[in-house]
Amino acid sequence: MKILYFGGQKSGKSTLSEAKALELSKNKPYYIATYDKSFDDKEMNLRVLKHQNQREERFITIEEPLNIVSKIEEGNTYLVDCISMWILNNIENSEEELVKQLEDIKNIDANIVFVLNDVNSGVIPFDKQSREFVDLTGIIGQKLASFCDEVYEVKLGLASRLK
Repeated sequence: MKILYFGGQKSGKSTLSEAKALELSKNKPYYIATYDKSFDDKEMNLRVLKHQNQREERFITIEEPLNIVSKIEEGNTYLVDCISMWILNNIENSEEELVKQLEDIKNIDANIVFVLNDVNSGVIPFDKQSREFVDLTGIIGQKLASFCDEVYEVKLGLASRLK
C-alpha cells in the first residue's frame, strides 16, 4: 500500500503519517529521514530533534537525503518524511531522474507512507531556484498521488481523504 499525506507547514502531516505507518506495519516500521544535515541549519536541527522525540523508539531510522529507493525493500513498511526535503536535496537533478526514482519505488511491494509539503498555493516565487522547487513539488506531488492507493490533505491536524 502506498499513501500520501500533504499539507502546509505544521499542519499535522507527520503525526498522522506516523500513526498510519504504525497501523500498517506488522514489525517495527522504517522511518526514512530525508533532511540533509550538512546544511547545518540550527532551526531545522531543532525540528529534526522534535520529530525524533515524537516518534521515540517506534521506528527504525534511516537517514537518506538523496536516493530513497536504495533503502526500500519488499515486504517492509516505510515512512518517508519528507519528500519536499528530498526534492530540495535533489534540486540539481532533472525532473526525469526524480520521476524515475518514484517509478522504481512504485513497483516495490512494500507499504510506504509519503509526507509532502503543500507549497503550491501561494504566489509564484521571484527567484528561479524557488520557482523550480515549487514546480517540482507540484509535479512530484501529482506523480505520487497518481500511484498512491490513498491520498490525504492535512489541515489543522485533520486529514481529508481525496483518494
